[in-house]
Amino acid sequence: MSQPRVRMYSTAVCPYCIRAEQLLKARGVAEIEKIRIDLDPAQRDEMMQKTGRRTVPQIFIGDTHVGGCDDLVALDQAGKLASLLTGDAP
Repeated sequence: MSQPRVRMYSTAVCPYCIRAEQLLKARGVAEIEKIRIDLDPAQRDEMMQKTGRRTVPQIFIGDTHVGGCDDLVALDQAGKLASLLTGDAP
């Protein structure tokens, strides 16, 4: 089974984006589709519409909106990130 697509709305200089990316890679994510909202304001608008949030990163695993870096870390600590990354989450 293939891994769900991982998308991350981010900016060039964002320590939380870097931290989130490091955690995802440590959990076996080979490819992260980065959407740079600092380069494309329309993408920022799209991110805010989809998430209701204006901060980065905003992370999607498949169709699931995980949230930001703290949300990702909390999901990992709760033991739920792995199943989301393998597509086994309900």
